[in-house]
Amino acid sequence: MTEPRVITFGCRLNTYESEVMRDHAKNAGLDDAIIINTCAVTTEAERQARQSIRRLRRENPDAKIFVTGCAVQVNPDKFAKMTEIDRIFGNDAKMKAETFLMPEHERVVVNDIMSVEETASHLVSGFEGRARAFVQVQNGCDHRCTFCIIPFGRGNSRSVPMGEIVTQVRELVANGYGEVVLTGVDITSYGHDLPGKPTLGQMARRLLAQVPELPRLRISSIDPVEVDEDIFRLIETEPRLMPHMHISLQAGDDMVLKRMKRRHLRQDVIDFCDKVRGLRADVTFGADIIAGFPTETDEMAENTLRLVDECGLIYLHVFPYSSRPGTPAARMPQVPKDIRKERAGALRDAGEIQLNNFLKSRIGMIESVLVEKENTGHTEHFAPVLLDRVIEPGTIAKAKVIGLEDGKLKAELAG
Repeated sequence: MTEPRVITFGCRLNTYESEVMRDHAKNAGLDDAIIINTCAVTTEAERQARQSIRRLRRENPDAKIFVTGCAVQVNPDKFAKMTEIDRIFGNDAKMKAETFLMPEHERVVVNDIMSVEETASHLVSGFEGRARAFVQVQNGCDHRCTFCIIPFGRGNSRSVPMGEIVTQVRELVANGYGEVVLTGVDITSYGHDLPGKPTLGQMARRLLAQVPELPRLRISSIDPVEVDEDIFRLIETEPRLMPHMHISLQAGDDMVLKRMKRRHLRQDVIDFCDKVRGLRADVTFGADIIAGFPTETDEMAENTLRLVDECGLIYLHVFPYSSRPGTPAARMPQVPKDIRKERAGALRDAGEIQLNNFLKSRIGMIESVLVEKENTGHTEHFAPVLLDRVIEPGTIAKAKVIGLEDGKLKAELAG
């Protein structure tokens, strides 16, 4: 091995944190290390992580295997029993350089995540093999949705000061990144713990003003009822804010949403999509949806399914409900697994139809494409593109869409 390997499960925030850990491990001289950054969003995600750890140990008998992330934070004892692991550390410890310099006899380093009050900015100069960069602006969550274990893995909500975000983005742009994604656990809660209580929109507006050389900015998953007026103004007036919003939806039925302890109702999502389209007609929407939440009836599931068409949701992340021990939803009457799977399939099919219709509507258009690998990339609307020739990754190129192939736009580079 020439340098540390990092295996990442789960969210965009984990992707960002993995790059921080890669730098810490390199600086500590851990060339023989494999770091597994786990996810706890579902029991399946945790199972996959444990399976991966066992496989990596078989394939790399002499390597140092470090395991961290939300699954470790929530269930440290379970991972401590795995003989394949050399060291285990929690979500707070994984972001500290000194963790990677600790003596080997300190095998388990997992603290009380609820006691963590700050989220420090970590300068990341680049992301391995990526043309877009993720910047952490917030961590943790103050809400307690009944299905979710993540606050117990991430702690309470805390924000990165605006000046540190600006510094991070400037460095990434200087290193050739044309697109930055603002990420966190509950980013619409950004700023409530900072002096002056800035909003997410105010921070994004300041970031774009202070880093005029940044070509493209994206905002990761947002709560539709917590979007502030500055975000709406940016959607209307700032072309560098990409026309793609990903909604933390979870369900489209009011009773299910109440049992989930979500903060929005069905009509709130419709109103949000209508308002955003009124400000910028070409905007696209994605959504996270849980299929087969406990107590969900056929009628409730149908309400969620219809919302996909009513709001024109084209990029769906659909999860069959997965019971997490320790959450209130785990104690509710469960929907049979085969029905959960069936409902998830119906939602994915509906999303595919919406996506296909949108992709067809782009044929003949000139698109701005961020090239990610050789001849593939994404448009401003996050549509996947297959270009007619190889071009330098990280380039933002103009291309004319000439057709569709395997769910991707086919496009010819201009010039």
